[in-house]
Amino acid sequence: MQKLFKLASIALAAVAATGVQAQDFPAAGKTITIVVPFTAGGPTDRVARDLADSMRKHLNNATIVIDNSAGAGSAIGIAKVARANPDGYTLLLNHIGMATVPTLYRKLSFNVLNDFEYLGIINDVPMTLIGKPTLPADNYKELISWIGKNQGKVNLANAGVGSASHLCGLMLQSTLKTEMTPVPYKGAAPAIADLMGNQVDLLCDQTTNTTAQIESKKVKAYGVTTPKRLTTPALKDLPTLDESGLKNFQVTVWHGLYAPKGTPAAVTKKVNEAMRLTLKEPEFIKKQEQLGAVIAADARTSPEGHKKFVQSEIETWGKVIKAAGAYAD
Repeated sequence: MQKLFKLASIALAAVAATGVQAQDFPAAGKTITIVVPFTAGGPTDRVARDLADSMRKHLNNATIVIDNSAGAGSAIGIAKVARANPDGYTLLLNHIGMATVPTLYRKLSFNVLNDFEYLGIINDVPMTLIGKPTLPADNYKELISWIGKNQGKVNLANAGVGSASHLCGLMLQSTLKTEMTPVPYKGAAPAIADLMGNQVDLLCDQTTNTTAQIESKKVKAYGVTTPKRLTTPALKDLPTLDESGLKNFQVTVWHGLYAPKGTPAAVTKKVNEAMRLTLKEPEFIKKQEQLGAVIAADARTSPEGHKKFVQSEIETWGKVIKAAGAYAD
């Protein structure tokens, strides 16, 4: 009986301590680390740094740092956070890769749906289909004709397995019911450089990576992957692929925030509230618009809506990846 009483006392003390920690979160002098599973300077890194700059004021002016843990289509960074202490001081900011790694990588040390607390979707980033400057097609209709005449010869660049451009490329081939030769690179920058240099034919990538090249006419632009045209000045005249004839082709790269499973509810609530306040800040909105991103303003900004959305995305992309046999291991 005494042993049981002692164990119960320890358990109650632990619960009480957790409550105090949650109430004081973030504690003075404690640093919050946001793990970004991609290299510094990329679009996801930019989103994370903008978010950190704005969120800290809603979290007692806490110091928030970015930890770039890149590799394996974001699986390395995801695993790092899954193993982290669930106290709210280690968070994960990831893009659509959170929904694709379960299918791309069949041997993972974590479970995307069970090993994390979902904190909310931040934004959506449209994609653009662009081509090399010497491509003999000036619009989508001409591009489709050119692809048809060059079956088996078309090169489709991407920024590596699991990247947004890789996924968009898979969806494009699936929708067109045609195969192109994938040309993987170690990042978006070298892929775009080779596209501008006429070394590859096509690339489907985020507006965060392509807007400047489209505006300067260093590449040919064929359409955006959103249901409606974008309002970004440099892209407002670019038609959607749907209106051009590629019906129901909609691909966006979304970014979400996560914490390790078991993080106290009071802590996740504070982080979610800080994130939601940030999404309404004019300065943060302006920075995201400059990246071509659209701020999330729906049910996905809630933990419940976020998780439900990721579950549906896992199903959607799982079918595309399996159909293409595009496994990474």
